[in-house]
Amino acid sequence: MSAPAQTGSRAGTLRRLRRSLVGSSAGPIFAALALVVIVSALISAGQGENFFSGSNLRDMLVRSVALGIVAAGQTLVIVGGSLDLSVAYLISVSTIVAATVMGGQAGAIPLGVGAVLAVGAGVGLINGLIITKLRVNAFIATLGTALIMRGALDANFEGASGEVPREFGFLGYGSVGPVPISVIVLLAVVAVVWFLLRSTRFGHRLYAVGGDEETARLSGVRTHRTLIGAHVLCGLGAAITGLFIASRLRAGDPLVGPNGGYDLESIAAVVVGGTALAGGSGGVIGTFGGVLILAVLDNLFNTLEVNAFLKDVLRGVIIIAAVALYALRRRGKA
Repeated sequence: MSAPAQTGSRAGTLRRLRRSLVGSSAGPIFAALALVVIVSALISAGQGENFFSGSNLRDMLVRSVALGIVAAGQTLVIVGGSLDLSVAYLISVSTIVAATVMGGQAGAIPLGVGAVLAVGAGVGLINGLIITKLRVNAFIATLGTALIMRGALDANFEGASGEVPREFGFLGYGSVGPVPISVIVLLAVVAVVWFLLRSTRFGHRLYAVGGDEETARLSGVRTHRTLIGAHVLCGLGAAITGLFIASRLRAGDPLVGPNGGYDLESIAAVVVGGTALAGGSGGVIGTFGGVLILAVLDNLFNTLEVNAFLKDVLRGVIIIAAVALYALRRRGKA
């Protein structure tokens, strides 16, 4: 076969992969969200509270920002058939770097933001290189990176460190009219990830890699470069989350990431949102719906004053049920 024919054949195969892997609907996720909202509103009304009050909706959205941003980045690597367990400690490192570099000085805000984004991209790059070039399983590679960061944090920090200037608090507490700036940032991140997945070669190639890496490679996709890019973007998502948290705490915190459970929580949000852990299907709109479902459930549990340990049990049951339903649905389609 001639070179042009081979090229055309590869292009045709890749187009078929795109059509089969990209087209996923988030409809069922938002149907589930609507059901959860209705149930929560009815229960809140029974408790004498207004679920749809402006303050309650605002609080739920702001509480969703940190998880939503890191989950958007996690969506990219999971779509590519990978995952990232280092995001929780990267968030902690980002808050420390932001507070240390800014040092309470408004003039150092740009330098601090740049340093945090560089650290996030660097950790993502390291994760991607370990996974693709050293062929280490993503679970082990990112867990190892997380443990390295944990050791560095434990050895050098015992509590809050550094100072974030008051001016940087606009990210965590500012608003444009009734809409918090942090929520606008979350929506912007979701929109960017959605565009990358649905309207760029990178996104189409990422779906192809997650669907079948060997087929994607034979179709001309540079699979390593694509997966490394996904991990770099995931690291940037964790870094932005760290900046948001630092702006609210006005200091760095070595425990805020793991205490928030952002590693497993972000994976749970992605899975609840309909993205397969095996990769190759799903999308960030579903992830956003998953984040909102978890936020509404938390609000409901708080309204009912559910014990903190029982909250984890109930959320675990809901996550398992959601994954089981998706698996049955895919099996039925197959």
